[in-house]
Amino acid sequence: MPVNLNALRLFEAVARAGTFTRGAVLAHVSQPAISKAVRSLERALGVDLFERGAHGVQLTAAGALLAEHARSIFASVKKAEEELGAVRGLTGGSLTIGASTTIGTYLLPPLVGAYTRRYPGIELRLINANTEDIVRRLLGYELDIALVEGPVADSRIVVEPWREDRLVLIAPAGHPLAGRTVPWAELAGETLLVREPGSGTAAVVATVLLRSGFTPSRTLELGGTEVIKSAVAAGLGLAFVSKATVADQLALGTLALVEVEQLDIRRTFAHLALPHRRPSAAARALRVILDLPLSGDSDSP
Repeated sequence: MPVNLNALRLFEAVARAGTFTRGAVLAHVSQPAISKAVRSLERALGVDLFERGAHGVQLTAAGALLAEHARSIFASVKKAEEELGAVRGLTGGSLTIGASTTIGTYLLPPLVGAYTRRYPGIELRLINANTEDIVRRLLGYELDIALVEGPVADSRIVVEPWREDRLVLIAPAGHPLAGRTVPWAELAGETLLVREPGSGTAAVVATVLLRSGFTPSRTLELGGTEVIKSAVAAGLGLAFVSKATVADQLALGTLALVEVEQLDIRRTFAHLALPHRRPSAAARALRVILDLPLSGDSDSP
């Protein structure tokens, strides 16, 4: 029996949300309607798509396979809509950009601003999350453009270098180490403030500490660069952050740099893409503004 695309859309909403109730909200339908559609789909396919439980639903093996195909199908439909938008000169359509927090907070705003001025008819959505979450969303076909600061090694993803960044060690103004160049040993008694697991910055810092053989006497995990900068300024500890994030605080004198002997931490911000997914016209237009290659695409925005 042919698959009903509306039922497939409702099934995918439940798969994404984890419950029928939240899936109904995402799909803008009633819960009875979405439950009926999923049961109809299960009968048509002759398989159970979910394991129902008291706290939600879990995809069966068949359900997980169908969910992957559904995400690909609806991503293709969205791309087709964007291509038709290109025929109208990018006067309509939408674009979802996912960026890890440093990029999304400090680098993207002026670039996105330039994009919206050039293509005011495109509806933009910007998702700020850590690298791990951006990768998950890209693989779930939730993003048109993905930019991350952390290392990514996944055979399903094409990683393109975008920009170079430098991590610096910051201290509160007036700290005994502020403005000095010190060996690792002088940091032994300091508290190191670190980002949450899944953060690209956290992954880079962990690698640097491992290679240096240095173990902080105490670490304090905080979620987000802005929180960490405020905590450093308040004297809670030292932290490695992107130099691009602290220009204002260094100029105002609320934070200071601490140089570590023979340490220069540089990393590459990257653009992530799915190799089998051709970017829409709206995405290609943003790639031009981001100064990214068009991946051999002969079409221009």
